[in-house]
Amino acid sequence: QVQVVPSGGGLVQAGGSLRLSCAASGSTFRFNVIGWYRQAPGKQRELVADITSGGSTNYADSVKGRFTISRDNAKNMGYLEMNSLKPEDTAVYSCFVDLRQPGAIYGTRYWGQGTQVTVSS
Repeated sequence: QVQVVPSGGGLVQAGGSLRLSCAASGSTFRFNVIGWYRQAPGKQRELVADITSGGSTNYADSVKGRFTISRDNAKNMGYLEMNSLKPEDTAVYSCFVDLRQPGAIYGTRYWGQGTQVTVSS
Protein backbone atom coordinates (compact mmCIF):
# COMPACT_ATOMS: atom_id res chain seq x y z
CA GLN A 1 0.00 0.00 0.00
CA VAL A 2 1.42 3.35 -1.02
CA GLN A 3 1.77 5.81 1.82
CA VAL A 4 2.61 9.49 1.48
CA VAL A 5 3.68 11.30 4.63
CA PRO A 6 4.48 15.02 4.64
CA SER A 7 6.36 16.98 7.24
CA GLY A 8 7.85 20.42 7.74
CA GLY A 9 4.92 22.78 7.95
CA GLY A 10 4.78 25.50 10.53
CA LEU A 11 4.83 29.19 11.30
CA VAL A 12 7.49 31.49 9.92
CA GLN A 13 7.95 35.22 9.57
CA ALA A 14 7.97 36.89 6.19
CA GLY A 15 11.33 36.51 4.53
CA GLY A 16 12.05 33.27 6.32
CA SER A 17 12.38 29.74 5.05
CA LEU A 18 10.79 26.35 5.51
CA ARG A 19 11.43 22.98 3.97
CA LEU A 20 8.62 20.57 3.35
CA SER A 21 9.36 16.89 3.01
CA CYS A 22 7.27 14.18 1.45
CA ALA A 23 8.12 10.56 2.17
CA ALA A 24 6.61 8.02 -0.18
CA SER A 25 6.69 4.31 0.44
CA GLY A 26 4.99 1.09 -0.52
CA SER A 27 6.15 0.68 -4.11
CA THR A 28 9.03 -1.19 -5.67
CA PHE A 29 8.75 1.08 -8.70
CA ARG A 30 9.84 4.65 -9.02
CA PHE A 31 7.39 7.42 -8.35
CA ASN A 32 7.04 9.20 -11.65
CA VAL A 33 6.14 12.58 -10.18
CA ILE A 34 6.34 14.14 -6.73
CA GLY A 35 4.83 17.53 -6.04
CA TRP A 36 2.80 19.89 -3.89
CA TYR A 37 -0.47 21.68 -4.20
CA ARG A 38 -1.60 24.42 -1.87
CA GLN A 39 -4.92 25.97 -1.02
CA ALA A 40 -5.68 29.05 1.04
CA PRO A 41 -9.13 29.87 2.42
CA GLY A 42 -11.24 31.44 -0.30
CA LYS A 43 -8.66 30.66 -2.95
CA GLN A 44 -8.43 28.07 -5.68
CA ARG A 45 -6.15 25.11 -5.27
CA GLU A 46 -2.83 25.78 -6.94
CA LEU A 47 -0.08 23.50 -8.15
CA VAL A 48 3.02 24.83 -6.44
CA ALA A 49 5.70 22.62 -7.96
CA ASP A 50 6.40 19.13 -9.15
CA ILE A 51 9.37 17.09 -10.25
CA THR A 52 9.68 14.01 -12.40
CA SER A 53 11.85 11.02 -11.72
CA GLY A 54 14.22 12.39 -14.34
CA GLY A 55 14.55 15.71 -12.55
CA SER A 56 12.38 17.94 -14.70
CA THR A 57 10.72 20.62 -12.58
CA ASN A 58 7.67 22.80 -12.85
CA TYR A 59 6.79 25.81 -10.70
CA ALA A 60 3.90 28.14 -10.27
CA ASP A 61 4.78 31.63 -11.44
CA SER A 62 4.16 32.95 -7.94
CA VAL A 63 6.98 30.87 -6.46
CA LYS A 64 9.57 30.83 -9.21
CA GLY A 65 12.93 31.94 -7.94
CA ARG A 66 11.92 31.41 -4.31
CA PHE A 67 10.99 27.74 -4.05
CA THR A 68 13.07 24.76 -5.08
CA ILE A 69 11.73 21.26 -5.47
CA SER A 70 14.03 18.26 -5.37
CA ARG A 71 13.90 14.54 -4.76
CA ASP A 72 16.02 11.72 -3.48
CA ASN A 73 15.07 8.63 -5.41
CA ALA A 74 17.13 6.35 -3.19
CA LYS A 75 15.15 7.52 -0.16
CA ASN A 76 11.83 7.89 -1.99
CA MET A 77 11.51 11.44 -0.72
CA GLY A 78 10.64 14.77 -2.20
CA TYR A 79 11.56 18.17 -0.81
CA LEU A 80 10.19 21.64 -1.26
CA GLU A 81 12.59 24.33 -0.10
CA MET A 82 10.66 27.54 0.43
CA ASN A 83 12.70 30.72 0.73
CA SER A 84 11.80 34.39 0.95
CA LEU A 85 8.37 33.44 2.17
CA LYS A 86 5.54 35.90 1.86
CA PRO A 87 2.22 36.12 3.70
CA GLU A 88 0.60 35.20 0.40
CA ASP A 89 2.25 31.78 0.70
CA THR A 90 0.08 30.96 3.70
CA ALA A 91 -1.94 27.88 2.82
CA VAL A 92 -2.45 24.22 3.44
CA TYR A 93 0.14 22.35 1.42
CA SER A 94 -0.51 18.82 0.21
CA CYS A 95 2.08 16.59 -1.36
CA PHE A 96 1.34 13.93 -3.90
CA VAL A 97 3.08 11.21 -5.84
CA ASP A 98 2.16 9.74 -9.17
CA LEU A 99 2.86 6.07 -9.66
CA ARG A 100 2.71 4.26 -12.96
CA GLN A 101 4.05 0.75 -13.23
CA PRO A 102 6.19 -0.02 -16.26
CA GLY A 103 3.97 -0.90 -19.17
CA ALA A 104 0.80 0.38 -17.53
CA ILE A 105 -1.48 2.58 -19.59
CA TYR A 106 -2.30 4.86 -16.67
CA GLY A 107 -1.06 5.69 -13.23
CA THR A 108 -2.46 6.57 -9.84
CA ARG A 109 -2.07 9.72 -7.78
CA TYR A 110 -1.59 9.31 -4.06
CA TRP A 111 -1.99 12.14 -1.59
CA GLY A 112 -0.47 12.92 1.73
CA GLN A 113 -2.19 14.82 4.50
CA GLY A 114 -2.28 18.57 4.27
CA THR A 115 0.20 20.54 6.33
CA GLN A 116 -0.31 24.14 7.36
CA VAL A 117 2.21 26.77 6.35
CA THR A 118 1.62 30.16 7.92
CA VAL A 119 3.73 33.19 7.04
CA SER A 120 3.31 36.20 9.29
CA SER A 121 4.09 39.77 8.36
